[in-house]
Amino acid sequence: MTLRITTWNINSVRLRFELVARFVRETRPDILCLQEIKCRDEFFPLEGFRELGFEHIAICGQAGYHGVATLSKLPLEPLPRQSFCGTEEARHLGAKIALPSGGTLAVHNIYVPAGGDIPDPELNPKFKQKLAYLAALAKWERGWTDDANAVLVGDFNVAPLETDVWSHKQLLKVVSHTPVEVEALTKVREDGRWVDLVRKVIPPEEKVYSWWSYRARDWAASDRGRRLDHIWGSAAMAERTRAVSVLKDARGWPGPSDHVPVTLEFER
Repeated sequence: MTLRITTWNINSVRLRFELVARFVRETRPDILCLQEIKCRDEFFPLEGFRELGFEHIAICGQAGYHGVATLSKLPLEPLPRQSFCGTEEARHLGAKIALPSGGTLAVHNIYVPAGGDIPDPELNPKFKQKLAYLAALAKWERGWTDDANAVLVGDFNVAPLETDVWSHKQLLKVVSHTPVEVEALTKVREDGRWVDLVRKVIPPEEKVYSWWSYRARDWAASDRGRRLDHIWGSAAMAERTRAVSVLKDARGWPGPSDHVPVTLEFER
């Protein structure tokens, strides 16, 4: 028996609620982590998600920007929120979810700053903020051991591997794949003793993308994607991992997000 956890930068939950509903009906995730919900808590479509089977919901919203939400079909207990870089931006949401087999799963849902267009912290405050966020995340005292069940999921806004982008050489100076960002995200993973669960299932030699720019005239034909959305886990969760899927077709749905859902199936 398995459970499914999905991460998806939905780019406005109210605007794209019907897309989420379609995905939920077709894929049936047990835990759904959304980023860029772009609304305050009181405007989140709670009733709609409850009708989809998510009785347990935690929200960290913000008017018009950022925001994350974690929805679960299993009992959920909120955990303390973290800012990581000293701002009040809604970029992190922790929750402890009760597993049917006993024990709990700590789910940390994050939205790392995108970083703007210029990969220079001296010229671009957004890029400086992004590097500060990743540095703080690397120093984060996680609060659990490797044998506990924990995941860090979300839009990390960094594609770390050469096979996580359509062209490694052409994107070396493009925000999301610059060496300084890759180094910073690698430090987060290594210092936190996280396992990249997507790459545990899909070999690192294989191309995988979860984001395609709105600027592309024909995103499917050009296929100039990047893997910005991640699911990392503790050593215990790596042992439980059974399958991973990236729903590329969702990028072609009417009025899509520029990100697609990434789903991990794990032993319950």
